[in-house]
Amino acid sequence: MTARTFTLPKRIGTRVAAGAILSMAGAFGFASLAPSAHADTKPAQVAAAKADTASGAKAKAAAGKAAPKTRAILSGSTTASYFWDDGSGVNGDTGAPASGKPMQKGLFASPSWPMNTKVKVTYQGRSVTGFVGDRGPGEPSHRGVMLDLDTYTFRHLVDGKKPASNYDTGTSVGHLKGVKYQVISWGHGAGTKGTPKPLG
Repeated sequence: MTARTFTLPKRIGTRVAAGAILSMAGAFGFASLAPSAHADTKPAQVAAAKADTASGAKAKAAAGKAAPKTRAILSGSTTASYFWDDGSGVNGDTGAPASGKPMQKGLFASPSWPMNTKVKVTYQGRSVTGFVGDRGPGEPSHRGVMLDLDTYTFRHLVDGKKPASNYDTGTSVGHLKGVKYQVISWGHGAGTKGTPKPLG
C-alpha cells in the first residue's frame, strides 16, 4: 500500500497552517489529530460535578445510619420519688450517699440494685441516664416506690425544667407513677441484680 503524504502550502499564517493540518488530517483519516468532542468542557465544571456526586453519596450514607438504640438488660416501670442527700441535714437529709460518691445530678437511689448500676429513666418522652449511688427509698419501697431520683432528674422528667434548688423541685409533685427504667449495665458494688426489691 502506497503511503499517503501531503505538503503544507507555503507562506501561510500559523492559524491557517493549523487549520490546514486539521482539515487534511480529517481527509486522510488521522482521527487522533481532530478536535475532541469534549474539548470545551471546563476543568472547574468537572470538579464541581465530582464534588456534587461526593456530597450526594455522603448524604445518603448519613441518612442510612439510624440513631443508636439503648440496649437494656432489664426494663420495667415503677413509681419514683426524689431526694438530695449531701450531709447537710436539709429536708430530712439522711447523710451522704452510700456509694461514697458526692451527691450530684444523675445520682439515683435503689433499694436493691448494685451500686454504680447504669440506669436510664423515661417519663412522658423525657429521659435521663444516671447511676445508682445510694440506697432508698426505705419504707416507700414496700409500697412500690422503687427509685429515688435526684431533684434535677425528677424535675426534668416532670416538665423539662430545673428545680428551685438542690432540695426543692419547685413543683407540688411528690411522686411520678409509670416511670420507665432501663438498666444499661450492672454495677460492681454491693447489691442484687434483677427486678428491684424493697429495702430491708
